[in-house]
Amino acid sequence: MGNYGGGVAIFLSWLLLAYCAHSFYLPGVAPRDFQKDDELPVKVNKLSSTKTQLPYDYYFLDFCKPDKIMNSAENLGEVLRGDRIENSVYTFKMRNRETCKVACHRRLNAETAKNFMEKIDDEYRVNMILDNLPVAVARQRRDVSQTPSYEHGFRVGFKGNQVNGKDDNKYYINNHLSFKVMYHKDPESEDARIVGFAVTPISIKHQYSKWDEKNPKVTTCNPDTKITPVSHTHQEVAKDTDVVFTYDVSFEPSQIKWASRWDTYLLMNDDQIHWFSIINSFMIVLFLSGMVAMIMMRTLYRDIANYNQLETQDEAQEETGWKLVHGDVFRPPIKSSLLCVYVGTGVQFLGMAVVTMIFALLGFLSPSNRGALMTAMVLLWVFMGLFAGYSSARLYKMFKGTEWKKNTLKTAFMFPGIVFSIFFVLNALIWGEKSSGAVPFGTMFALVFLWFGISVPLVFVGSYLGFKKPAMEDPVKTNKIPRQIPEQAWYMQPAFSILIGGILPFGAVFIELFFILTSIWLNQFYYIFGFLFIVFIILLITCAEITIVLCYFQLCSEDYHWWWRAYLTAGSSALYLFLYSAFYFFTKLEITKFVSGVLYFGYMLIGSYSFFVLTGTIGFYACFWFVRKIYASVKID
Repeated sequence: MGNYGGGVAIFLSWLLLAYCAHSFYLPGVAPRDFQKDDELPVKVNKLSSTKTQLPYDYYFLDFCKPDKIMNSAENLGEVLRGDRIENSVYTFKMRNRETCKVACHRRLNAETAKNFMEKIDDEYRVNMILDNLPVAVARQRRDVSQTPSYEHGFRVGFKGNQVNGKDDNKYYINNHLSFKVMYHKDPESEDARIVGFAVTPISIKHQYSKWDEKNPKVTTCNPDTKITPVSHTHQEVAKDTDVVFTYDVSFEPSQIKWASRWDTYLLMNDDQIHWFSIINSFMIVLFLSGMVAMIMMRTLYRDIANYNQLETQDEAQEETGWKLVHGDVFRPPIKSSLLCVYVGTGVQFLGMAVVTMIFALLGFLSPSNRGALMTAMVLLWVFMGLFAGYSSARLYKMFKGTEWKKNTLKTAFMFPGIVFSIFFVLNALIWGEKSSGAVPFGTMFALVFLWFGISVPLVFVGSYLGFKKPAMEDPVKTNKIPRQIPEQAWYMQPAFSILIGGILPFGAVFIELFFILTSIWLNQFYYIFGFLFIVFIILLITCAEITIVLCYFQLCSEDYHWWWRAYLTAGSSALYLFLYSAFYFFTKLEITKFVSGVLYFGYMLIGSYSFFVLTGTIGFYACFWFVRKIYASVKID
């Protein structure tokens, strides 16, 4: 195991890197300077709800519409996330305060009123964007001394009038928006940069004498007054009701610099970031791994020394343990082609995960660059097909396989085919709900093109290169007749040891998993990629070590069927991940609709399956290296 002091130094340096990654990131867009009276167009994004997980286009509800609705350029990741960014009627003038500005007048019919009520019931939020900053709403805190925190987007409306302590079960719409734009001014010029975008949504029943579309005026407020959330009647949502949408905008100078303007949004879940919990988890896993590795090294050195000191064949025959199965340990397993396919797919996943996290760690995939993370993952998965084909072919040739083209086709189509089938069914459900989260036909075609047009050819190229190379030679020869495996103790049975093996890797990612699930299903930003990278390294080490330990015990019990056992031992952590996702569903989420539940478990099934392939491959290669190492270290007569 070597120098533990060096390991501590590396650990501390990774912690420092994690902190730097937390506090600094490269923005997704270049800064824009605005002068006084410059036009500031507000864009609208999807309506989102944590209760249904089904996003809708902003104009699905009867909000104010511009003369021509135009879609902003969306990347692949934004489309897959359900983002639909469009222009709106809200346009500001830089550093020009406006009050009681009328946006439009709407008369609700039975259908539009019903849509508003349903979205209020499901607690949908409206998402807007100004200069690439999402709108935020200040969260009410009981303790005034606490640091203010913000929520992403504002609610469409609310149910029940709580002003007089009475709940009348009526629906009210937030038809007045009080915007606050914070800017940081250059002291040497008139240029300013936007560093904050917040809103206070208010429901108010506007009064007017006679409606004039060309010169709309309401008597409820005037340009000299600012509406507050109290002391007025709320705007009810009902059939044949007139609703006037209005807004205020104020500009406030701020000391926040442009590079730090996303800090407000990244602190939305500040009460959930448990630094000490993550560090404690790391130290516990590090301690266990160190102990396990130390015991393993001492035991192995003693075994190898004892075996190499045996002089006569009679003495060797009296010995028991892992050396006795040297003639069978490299015998190809059953369904060896399938194992090659899964190992190749796992290498593809590992390459995608490592490169994605490095880019995220450097800040290129920060939340300010919407959809970049998803886009990077899809494209990297496609290009890593080269390594999938190569690693699968190398292993297949070692198993003396001859149908390399058939093996390559399985590698290219098996895992993506299963995932795409599940994704297609889920997308059909979303489409049936008329949600904007449904992937459009054009994007679906693009995904299929990336798969068939780029990934599959790259898998074939990698497979060709891998099969051309000479096969890996085993350290020891394999007997023609398989050795009989003695009866195993109950704790060495495959099912038990495989399930036990998955607990420690799952424990390594347990805390980080909570943050990841929260960011995905509760519409919060995930940005602590430094911690994620540390946890990923812990996962690699833990999967490798627990698989090696259990493989060693298995060989000592003279059971040489280790190939699939090694893969499944580390891969079983995916089972615990799926069980935890079910626990998270019932304890943290408020999803009640059947379709939303199917979507959640469908996507978590895809995630768990991917995790199985990744961890299984890590465990397999660690065990593969270990077995070759120990059998190359002893003298075999």
